[in-house]
Amino acid sequence: MTNIPFQALVVRQEDDTFARKIERRQTDDLPAGDILVRILYSSLNYKDALSATGNRGVTRRYPHTPGIDAAGVVAASDLPHIRPGQEVLVSCYDLGMNTPGGFAEYIRVPATWVVQKPAGLTCKEAMIYGTAGFTAALSVYKLMNQGVSPDQGPILVTGATGGVGSMAVAILAKEGFQVTAASGKAAADFLTALGAHKIISRDQVSGSLDKALLRPRWAGVIDTVGGEILAKALKSTKYGGAVTCCGNVASGDLPLTVYPFILRGITLLGIEAAECPLPLRQSIWDRLGSSWKLARLPEMASEISLEQLSEHIDLLLQSRIKGRVVVKVAAGP
Repeated sequence: MTNIPFQALVVRQEDDTFARKIERRQTDDLPAGDILVRILYSSLNYKDALSATGNRGVTRRYPHTPGIDAAGVVAASDLPHIRPGQEVLVSCYDLGMNTPGGFAEYIRVPATWVVQKPAGLTCKEAMIYGTAGFTAALSVYKLMNQGVSPDQGPILVTGATGGVGSMAVAILAKEGFQVTAASGKAAADFLTALGAHKIISRDQVSGSLDKALLRPRWAGVIDTVGGEILAKALKSTKYGGAVTCCGNVASGDLPLTVYPFILRGITLLGIEAAECPLPLRQSIWDRLGSSWKLARLPEMASEISLEQLSEHIDLLLQSRIKGRVVVKVAAGP
């Protein structure tokens, strides 16, 4: 295929600092892979912000283009079952971490990373979900697969104004759950519009860390922050309940005894989106395009251009973004 010039956000190390700017690249610069995708939309995630500021735990080598989410059109394919012109999604795996990511007009990736875009979603809608929405949906799926149902009592969602938390609130509400949303931000109108039945502050996920168990309150929990809040949520979960864990923005430590597990039979479910097997990944995306598609999806995100991306990375790191941010990378086909 002809070498194609394109625009990309590139992060370069300059002495002890990292600088970001839009640069012109060539598709011949991209790594080897089965599928070349022309990107229409991407989305902004916390992991992208870390990569864009030189976090070596996310990205080992620079210069680099972040972006763990991408939606677009196949431009070239080495495999017969994925054809040029098909609309596809790529998220997680190594995209945007150590493989050039979705903050560019083209990516080249292995076929095993490629998901067929559900017919019920546009590329923009898919990126409103992005990895955050996929992680939220996977969390709800695993909670329900564990037997947690709406008639068992309220579900707690922590970090509820963030990307994963807000999506989890909305999907749970669509499934008929009574959702208590916990957040450190004043966003009652936003969370109520998503379907939250009750909103509490982060401090109200309460109780003493010194106690082995707390008053049982939740049939299940979707935790996005980790640390003490996750520990208190586990101690407050009802007998036989389940808790999903997908984040560590508060802390990677879990100050906890075994008592919630051996006295109340609580199940702690780890949520790992990056290496989720392709059949389950496709199944979750298909749900997001059908039975779990949210009526208020467009209201859950703001759209920015590739040129506006750098300033929004800074806003995300300052916790000044509510909901999702989608990046319009290129015009439609």
